Formats: sequence, C-alpha cells, structure tokens
Amino acid sequence: MWDTRGVVPRVRRIVGYVAGTVALVLVGLVIAGAALEGRTRRGVAERIAESLQAQATIERGSLALVRGALDLEALAVRRDDAVGHLAIDVADMHCALPPLGLALVDRDCRELAVTGTRMEVSAAALFKLKPPRRPPLHAGRVVLDDARFEFSPSAFLPELGRIAIGIAHAEAAETRFKTPLSWLFALRELRATIELPGGIALDLRYDHGELRATGAILGAAPIVLPLALPVADPADDAHAEVARLVALGKDIAERVVVQRAEDWLRTKLTQ
Repeated sequence: MWDTRGVVPRVRRIVGYVAGTVALVLVGLVIAGAALEGRTRRGVAERIAESLQAQATIERGSLALVRGALDLEALAVRRDDAVGHLAIDVADMHCALPPLGLALVDRDCRELAVTGTRMEVSAAALFKLKPPRRPPLHAGRVVLDDARFEFSPSAFLPELGRIAIGIAHAEAAETRFKTPLSWLFALRELRATIELPGGIALDLRYDHGELRATGAILGAAPIVLPLALPVADPADDAHAEVARLVALGKDIAERVVVQRAEDWLRTKLTQ
C-alpha cells in the first residue's frame, strides 16, 4: 500500500501556493488598473478627438482590470472653427471589458452604456473628416439613456429647420463609432421624441424592425411602419455614414406622411 501520510501536506502546500499566486495576480491587477487609469482615460479622449478633429477631455475615470470595466465621467468634446460648431457632453460612460486582466490585450467594449449625452451640431460638413490613424472605437452592444441631439437649421435638412431629438432609451448591436450616430445602423430598440419647428413633436418607438410614430399632427391613431435599417458599410467614411442617415430620415418622414394620407383617405371612403 502507498504511504499517503506525506500526500495531504503536499497537496495543501500546492493549494496554498496556487491561492497565494492568484491573490498576488489579483492584487497586481488592482494596482495596475489604478496606475493605468489616467493613461487609458487620456487615450480614449485622444481617439475621440482624432476621430472628430476636435478637442476632447474626460475629467474622471476608473479602470477595473479584475472584473473588466472602464468607467468614465464628464466627457467634453468641442470644435468651433470656420466649418461649424460641434459640442458633445456625456455624463457617464461604462465600458464592459474582458475580466481578469484580459483587457490589457483586448480593449474592445463588450457593452458600452452611455448616460446623459448632449450634442449640438451646426453643419454636416463637420463630419467631412480625415481618416483617423487609429481604428474607431468598437462596442459589441450599445445602450443609450437620457440623450439629446440638436441640429441647427442648416445642418442636415434646411427645408425643415432646427431639429432636436430626445432619446429616453436606445439599444444597438455591434457598432464602430465613425461618428456619434453610428449606433443607428445597428439599432434594435428606441424610445425617442423629435421636435420640429412650429411646435411639432413626434414620439417614436422602434422595436426590431417596426417603427411606431405618434403625435398631435398625425391624429389619434399611431403610424406603424416596417423599417429595414441600412447596414453600416466598412468602406464608408464619417461623412458618407451621416449622408446615409439623413437619407433614411427623409425616407421615414415621407413614408409617415404617405401612410397618414392613406389612412385619412381610407376613413373618408368608408364613411
């Protein structure tokens, strides 16, 4: 028979060594996260600034390498020049990263949750950008809450005037951020309000291929439309992406008007 008297102590020593090593690694990751937070925060700000050819700062942040998370607060982006005015403020950004230090080699966000966004755009030409040296920020999933986008009368649709979009909640699939609106190509859910000149306001709901629009100008019954979103083209630059989104907005507006006219005519014919 084997003498097992020395086996148990050896196993205990091995388990102790492993536990000690794991503890040291975890402590090291905590220290590394604290040490790398400032550099990571500045790096994110630099990538945003480069992609938008603007100035960008992030006031505060924290990097948790053990659980895999990058939290950023008070992002501010500014551009004021001959081309136009661009202002973006974001209260909070949470990027879910690979855990246990894997974020040191894989920095893509598994999920990007953004809260408290405010954006002002005066001209579409602001998105005629030079291709950035580094690839755009990438997220496997995007969640937006409490966002507001304001576009000056001459920005995208001069015939409509000033447009403001308030987003209560939105969810999108995998997104590469060539512009702050790139997530619209991967939209899955949306609860938003559009404000147009003349006090016109529309409530929009989008859920996996169906758009529902309501508002006083549309009458009592909601407008419900099937909506196939355009697919993001890797070859598109920022300006091309924005142009495609503007075309989508025009198409939706025309379809809403046509649908309301058809509903009105159908009601009259059945009276």
